Amino acid sequence: MRIFIDFFPLLLFFGAYKAYDIYVGTAVLMAGTVLQMAIIYGMDRKLLTMHKITLALILVFGTLTLVLQDERFIKWKPTVLYAAMALGLAVAVWGLRKDLLKTMLGSQLTLPAPVWHTLNVAWVLYCAFMSLINAYVVVNYSTEAWVSFKLWGYVFPLVFIVGQGLYIAPHLQSSDKPDTDPTP
Repeated sequence: MRIFIDFFPLLLFFGAYKAYDIYVGTAVLMAGTVLQMAIIYGMDRKLLTMHKITLALILVFGTLTLVLQDERFIKWKPTVLYAAMALGLAVAVWGLRKDLLKTMLGSQLTLPAPVWHTLNVAWVLYCAFMSLINAYVVVNYSTEAWVSFKLWGYVFPLVFIVGQGLYIAPHLQSSDKPDTDPTP
């Protein structure tokens, strides 16, 4: 069920784009994302910071797309989102020496400090890659190709998530063992 909730705005966007155009698709994406966030809030009684940022960017870039009738805004939204995530994580890891992933997920996963660090670096690289690949497709291909990339490009996060699972599986610690993280 949760995976359907994650993907349904994109599927709605793709269907509306195919049936009508990028502008109807954008409006449907905006409405679908608002609905998605309402469902997540109803289930969890909160929205994560990432949810809030994603919603804000979709509403801002979507509104610019619709008001200015310029499809470039919605096409560049993923580049901006992923670049901001890569930059934020990089500043946290190397500038502030903070482990954001552990802060967000530490109550759900018990992992050694070096594994958390590796995951943070992997997320920085993944987000930078996704930002660059979206920018490349926006600049070098048609809107039709970009929409297809958005749909079929979801293989990247799926592979990344499976890869993370395979990486952390041998490092998972029992919840009754204390974390040996020497950093505060």
